[in-house]
Amino acid sequence: VQLQASGGGLVQAGGSLRLSCAASRTFFSVRTMGWYRQPPGKERELVAAIAGDGSTHYTNPVKGRFTISRVNAKDTLYLLMNSLKPEDTAVYYCNGVPPVVVENSQYWGQGTLVTVSS
Repeated sequence: VQLQASGGGLVQAGGSLRLSCAASRTFFSVRTMGWYRQPPGKERELVAAIAGDGSTHYTNPVKGRFTISRVNAKDTLYLLMNSLKPEDTAVYYCNGVPPVVVENSQYWGQGTLVTVSS
C-alpha cells in the first residue's frame, strides 16, 4: 500500500494550499478516499471524503473552504484549502474511508504538515 501526501507548508491566515496524495492503484480505484488531519496534541480526524463516483462529504469546520477531488487515472487525491485559519494547522494524511488495515492495524502513510500563521 502506498499513501504519500505532499504539498504542505507554512502559509498566512487567509491563504491557500493544495495537497496531493499518491496512492497505490489497486487500493485507490475502488475506495472512498479521504483527507484526515491531526492537530498538535489532538486526535486524528476526517475532514473530507470523496467516493468513486465523485460524491463528496465535508466536516463542518472545513465546509465551504476545502475542496476534495480525485483523478482515478492517476491514482491521485487532492485537497484544495482556501481561507486557511490557524486552527487548520495540522499534519494532513490521506487514506481510505474507513482507513486501510494492514496486518490488523490501521496503515497511515506519510503525512504533510500544514502550518497557518495568524
